[in-house]
Amino acid sequence: MKKLLYHGYYFKKLSVMLHLTAVLVTGTLFLLSSGCAPINVGYDFPDEQVINIRIGQTTKDEIRAVFGEPWRTGLENGRETWTYGKYSYRGTKETDAKDLVVRFTDKNIVESYTFSKTNR
Repeated sequence: MKKLLYHGYYFKKLSVMLHLTAVLVTGTLFLLSSGCAPINVGYDFPDEQVINIRIGQTTKDEIRAVFGEPWRTGLENGRETWTYGKYSYRGTKETDAKDLVVRFTDKNIVESYTFSKTNR
């Protein structure tokens, strides 16, 4: 009887190890195949509205109303800067990207902006 329990323990241990191996193989295959699924960073914004930005006229409130809250904020040469961006990757390759960087005067008016877009 003791010998039977001893073997039963090893069969149970072998079953657990086979289950873990199956989980690891499945997980690895999932991770390898997920290179095909895009990874998105940032937030989408209505890029067709960029042409309506007027340097020296458009206000910070108008930018917020059209594009929403910025993805990033910062300073460039002491001026407040808002960045809107969306970047898509497949594996380690960037596939699509678009970004809008808006710089404001101290009176909250657009001083300058840049817009870039890539489709691959």
